[in-house]
Amino acid sequence: MLGPKLQSLGRALHAHVTAILVVSAHWQTLDVHVMATAEPATIYDFGGFPEELYRLTYPVAGSTVYAEKASRLLEEAGFPNVIDTTRGLDHGAWVPLRHLLPKPAVPVFQVSMPVNLKAPDALRLGAALAPLREQGVLIVGSGSLTHNLFEVFRGAPDAKYAQTFVNWVRGALERRDFAQLADYRRQAPDARRAHPTEEHFLPLLVAGGASAPADSFSVLEGGMTYEVLSMDSFLWGRK
Repeated sequence: MLGPKLQSLGRALHAHVTAILVVSAHWQTLDVHVMATAEPATIYDFGGFPEELYRLTYPVAGSTVYAEKASRLLEEAGFPNVIDTTRGLDHGAWVPLRHLLPKPAVPVFQVSMPVNLKAPDALRLGAALAPLREQGVLIVGSGSLTHNLFEVFRGAPDAKYAQTFVNWVRGALERRDFAQLADYRRQAPDARRAHPTEEHFLPLLVAGGASAPADSFSVLEGGMTYEVLSMDSFLWGRK
């Protein structure tokens, strides 16, 4: 359900985007790494799927120029970082981008998340990268609004908790209550069940941290897969 909505969004954005920066749940490092690969390869960082999936590619150019700008902004904000000239695009980047921009005409680069990143610092990381938006860089946080894979594969005796968690997050985002989101682990209902580990939730906070109070806010309804895996996405944009 979400794919066609991303395609429609991509058609509206294409003319205004100079580069795409992706912060993905699937790239965690000790310190922040900034991808400056000229032609990033497509990484198949998953297993057990049909062979056809491993033949998909997203042959897009990287951006050394914007990578270096991101690196400087992060350094100024207190995030020491490393320029990485060999990293490819993980599936947290190329899978949604194949829907958002099926023709890879816009340069793409990634910024990693530190393995010890917590919610308040994820917001701060996004705020550090926010000035890139003024230069036409689209900042994408790629994760999952809920991500309990044990319950995806084994089933959940009570799946209603997932929608309750989604509703709580959506309400906080609509209110721009980032203080509450920074403390989601304690305040959100069933937060630890929705996210046994945090890496799939934090990209949302990076994207939110890069937003501005004057931005419009909208929801791309994605539904609930396997009863517990929310596919909803959120968009901040200039009014």
